[in-house]
Amino acid sequence: MSEAVREAPKKERPEFRNIHVTELSNYRMPLASIVSILHRISGVLMFVLLPFVLYLLQNSLRSEISFAYYEGFVTYPLVKLIILALSWGFLHHLCAGVRHLVMDAHIGLDKDSARKSSATVLVISLVLTALVALKLFGVF
Repeated sequence: MSEAVREAPKKERPEFRNIHVTELSNYRMPLASIVSILHRISGVLMFVLLPFVLYLLQNSLRSEISFAYYEGFVTYPLVKLIILALSWGFLHHLCAGVRHLVMDAHIGLDKDSARKSSATVLVISLVLTALVALKLFGVF
């Protein structure tokens, strides 16, 4: 080897470390990653609450008396909040899933388009959830 190759200064290589739990508040995630994490959370939420929803559906369909019982059960504010959380989970998962399907078709993969589509997913899912909340709490 020549002298110039051996004496060339070596660049400092960047050091990549895993993020520790205590550093999460200092780490700024892009909007697309927040939407992706919320997509996973909403999927888990729907998966975990699915047996509860199916149980309520099964029992409400048994007779008119059981339907009236569960209709009264849904009037409690805590139950309405659970239904609202499940509605948000479904609506966000649906919107983010459509976004992922569009991205699978190689549309909107650049940074600017990904930011816009993730903001659109958040806005649409929150607006739809607000409409469900208004209906659920008897505004219209």
